[in-house]
Amino acid sequence: MAERFERWTKKQIRKQLQIIRGEVAPTICLVNATYLNSVRKKWLQANIWIYEDRIIYVGNDMPLNMESTEIIDCTDRFLVPGYIEHHAHPFQLYNPQTLAEYASVRGTTTLINDNLVWFLNTDKKKALTMIEDLDKLPTSMFWWCRYDAQTELLHEEEKFSYSNMKAWLEHPLVVQGGELTAWPKVLHGDDSMLHWMQETKRISKPIEGHLPGASERTLTQMALLGVNSDHEAMTGKEALMRLDMGYTTSLRHSSIRPDLPRLLDELLELGLDDYSNVLMTTDGSPPSFYEQGFMDLLISIAIDKGLPDAEAYAMATYNVARHYHLDDCLGMIAPGRIAHINILEKKTNPRPVAVLAKGNWVKKEGVECYPKIAFPWANYGVTPLKLDFELTRNDMHFSMPLGIEMVNAVILKPYQISIDVTKDEIAAESDESFFMMIDRNGRWIINTVVKRFAKTVSGFASSYSNTGDIIIIGKNKNDMLLAFQQLKKQQGGIVLIENGRVINSIKLELYGVMSNKRFEEVITEEKQLVQALKVRGYQFEDPIYSLLFFSSTHLPYIRVTQRGIYDVKKKTVLFPSIMR
Repeated sequence: MAERFERWTKKQIRKQLQIIRGEVAPTICLVNATYLNSVRKKWLQANIWIYEDRIIYVGNDMPLNMESTEIIDCTDRFLVPGYIEHHAHPFQLYNPQTLAEYASVRGTTTLINDNLVWFLNTDKKKALTMIEDLDKLPTSMFWWCRYDAQTELLHEEEKFSYSNMKAWLEHPLVVQGGELTAWPKVLHGDDSMLHWMQETKRISKPIEGHLPGASERTLTQMALLGVNSDHEAMTGKEALMRLDMGYTTSLRHSSIRPDLPRLLDELLELGLDDYSNVLMTTDGSPPSFYEQGFMDLLISIAIDKGLPDAEAYAMATYNVARHYHLDDCLGMIAPGRIAHINILEKKTNPRPVAVLAKGNWVKKEGVECYPKIAFPWANYGVTPLKLDFELTRNDMHFSMPLGIEMVNAVILKPYQISIDVTKDEIAAESDESFFMMIDRNGRWIINTVVKRFAKTVSGFASSYSNTGDIIIIGKNKNDMLLAFQQLKKQQGGIVLIENGRVINSIKLELYGVMSNKRFEEVITEEKQLVQALKVRGYQFEDPIYSLLFFSSTHLPYIRVTQRGIYDVKKKTVLFPSIMR
């Protein structure tokens, strides 16, 4: 069994016991509280004692010693456990620390995070030290361990080596394996991946699947392989099928899949009356999506759809903690748990007026007070992107006959290029643009054409992508070169060039993928970029997801990967990347 991440030492626990005996005063006492008891699914009355980051007592008594205790009268207030986002991708322009702050003041005090960016970019020892230091934030920060890169990497075996996988999987802050996007590989004989899945089960950690559109037969096979949760149901019927088969099933509400209202309508119509194995997720949406709220928004949708309030809160608290075997420290207001508590004005309004995160006020009387922390990213090797190569007109030869056509924001299909790609510019009336993907170290390049990305984007460059490699799109080769040069100058991010000048720019100071600005600033920057792209003909829901998923092989039909243009279904490289 893997070591548990013990928050409290013997000395601390002994001191906590002293509070019950009146020898030490609690730090906070919440009196006259109406709180949601997660086990009984009932609202009960209690006084709640907290010492530092732990709930000490929940009941009718008052502390015997209140010498230095902060007393908060919770009359006419309603207390619920801090919310949990179990499927966070904390790299969508924002970074884990800024996401944690933004989420926590809205009541989401625990994040269970994707580790892919660290796995692909960060030294193992530094990465694991970093996640331990991130857990020192008021927000509880847990992680997944990926089994695959969600794309075709050159030298993938070096990233997913035995020592890397073992160290991540067994770390006590890592609470699940997955999400398993390369499930067809393990289904068709990849014993290396199956080994790590078996190891995950051996140490009693769950495995999360990524099974969009999966049939009953496929879901059955994946259950036999060890997968026991999934967030990809797109209809109520699909969600119910997963529940019938014993899966913990997460209902998604994200920027490109805002499905929760419809899923709940369909599940209610199908007669589901027990939601104890149902969770909810925002699935790593871009910053502006969270203007509406975080897990508080999803709970509100569930309540509005007619679910009992106790069930709605449990889908983002107790159910999650129980699934991840964390209910001894998270997901309920009870003795021994971490002091994550949301104080509400109404049972039916999940947006808290006050939030305790690990016993710290991060919001109090409606005022946000999350501590201002300058997280030392450089200490862990998380630095700006340095592009140590030049891009020239000699790199801009487009001879590939196969282009990529966008079906929607994330689905790509192949098409036959018929326009003249030897010219310096593609006509404005065409919905085609030059497309380049370049290794961030300048070693290889892929040149093709993308159809339906935009009508009049002249030059556009992004280091924000699934692998951190550089994407360049545009109608005009000169503006495309300028976009790359500006990207290089600002050491990563996203750049839009028109007629030789910068129209829009976002600096992403961490690996060229994440911003170090406050979350609210990143929302503003993202909205301005999206508006600039839509004015120039981007027609889908979310260009941030489009950039992320150009190389993501868990989606049909073709992808642009480090190995080249890749046919997802046939699992073959159609046109290899070219070494420079």
